[in-house]
Amino acid sequence: MAATQPILYVSDVVKRFGGLTAVAQVSLSVHAGEVVGLLGDNGAGKSTLIKVISGVYRPDSGTIVLDGQERQFASPMDARRQGIETIYQDLALCENMDASANIFLGREPVRRALGVLERVDRPHMQREAKGVLDQLDIHIPDLKQPISRLSGGQRQAVAIARAVYWNARLMIMDEPTAALGVPEQRKVLDLVRTLRDRGVPVILISHNLQDVFAVADRVVVMRRGRKVGERTISATSSDELVGLMVGAAGSVE
Repeated sequence: MAATQPILYVSDVVKRFGGLTAVAQVSLSVHAGEVVGLLGDNGAGKSTLIKVISGVYRPDSGTIVLDGQERQFASPMDARRQGIETIYQDLALCENMDASANIFLGREPVRRALGVLERVDRPHMQREAKGVLDQLDIHIPDLKQPISRLSGGQRQAVAIARAVYWNARLMIMDEPTAALGVPEQRKVLDLVRTLRDRGVPVILISHNLQDVFAVADRVVVMRRGRKVGERTISATSSDELVGLMVGAAGSVE
């Protein structure tokens, strides 16, 4: 890959819930400018793993190394401050706010009025939002309309633009094309390619193998909490990946 040291290195991570081991000694790495597909059937442990990486859960054992330093995240916001952005299927957008307000949500710039009063600097937010959306070739005719009026693909685009604006070191995307029409699916996949071209690594969780083969460089397969396979996209097939997911192709670390 483009860098010898990975942006993210997860080593032997374990996460238990009572007597259930949801993630069992999973290791993976992600390099700059790389898209890694994370595959597995329901209950495979994918969601738990990304929640460990993104600060929702603390691992019971194992290490997370980001930019060469071991990290422990106290919360998802802590992980975001350190450069890990996660876009879940619900997108975590405020429906009644516009695109700029969502991009700056929780990090609004302020300016002083009359030298005393502090006000949110909305003109600055609008300019910056338009700038990052233009960089990503995202066209939203009216940036002042609430998110609730945007299409599913446009909402995904706003969530991605927010992560890019705040200099994400790693992007985790959970089923980003689910419930989108074909044109919007293509646009979201184009945005994933744009992130890769900008050097931002992406972990892509998807049940859609066509999406994975379209944008991923490498794929990691999980089954029953364990990593059972890792392949470069150029050296595998849909049949092999499905076999790994269901257990028909054996277990290869």
